[in-house]
Amino acid sequence: MSAIDDLPPLREVIRQHALSARKSLGQNFLLDLNLTARIARAAGPLEDATVIEIGPGPGGLTRALLALGARRVIAVERDPRALGPLDQISRRYPGRLEVICADAQHFDPRPLLGNVKAKIVANLPYNIGTALLIDWLSIEPWPPWYDMMVLMFQREVADRIVARENAEAYGRLGVLANWRAETKILFDISPAAFVPQPKVTSSVVRLVPRDAPEPCDRRALEQVAAAAFGQRRKMLRQSLKSLGVDPERLAAAANVDVTRRAETVPIAGFVAMARELIDIRNEKTNTV
Repeated sequence: MSAIDDLPPLREVIRQHALSARKSLGQNFLLDLNLTARIARAAGPLEDATVIEIGPGPGGLTRALLALGARRVIAVERDPRALGPLDQISRRYPGRLEVICADAQHFDPRPLLGNVKAKIVANLPYNIGTALLIDWLSIEPWPPWYDMMVLMFQREVADRIVARENAEAYGRLGVLANWRAETKILFDISPAAFVPQPKVTSSVVRLVPRDAPEPCDRRALEQVAAAAFGQRRKMLRQSLKSLGVDPERLAAAANVDVTRRAETVPIAGFVAMARELIDIRNEKTNTV
């Protein structure tokens, strides 16, 4: 019996189903049910919640979510070998677990949600974690179909997500994430907690969508951030030239000197430059 329910320990589940982690799928199984319960609790009260879980594997986090009262868990698993363990969990919690065998990068949960907002809670596969996060932060229209994300990343990625101006890890991801959400690293998890052990520490990050981020065109914001951080050691005068507009005008809109570097510009500055970029492009269109 495990620490959270009467199902077998995860090591036994893995052995029964020959569910060895595959590097090609970015799999590192978290087997400590006390830790999976800590991740589940970080998503707040679960009693009335619908939860989207990505990459459940043998189901440690899935079990924690259900044991802590999640009304409905939609588990998206690409690896068919994990369907056996997940079916066992489904029978233990009848009517509350729905398993979707699909690639999370091509899965849209909205038809399953109706008007209910979900929480995304996941130990994301390392190889697709950042791409999935960017997709979720790029949803239009905003606010999105979820009201919270509690996600595990490599510590290096987590630092980039929460970084703000003047931080070494500040970059394009930090601009997008903190423009659209409130972000916080909750706690770290040692490599020793996983099978197989990764070479890096992992971190659990919480992101809560902002109802009304500072208004600007998301694509323009991404373009400005990509240009500025694409040559992050250069001044804005040089790095913003790739946008095909006057860097001086963009910097002036953000009320920053064109000799500044990208990592010193706050998110509000990037938003202002994105709005100015759209204005410049509209001016060019209207004069043609």
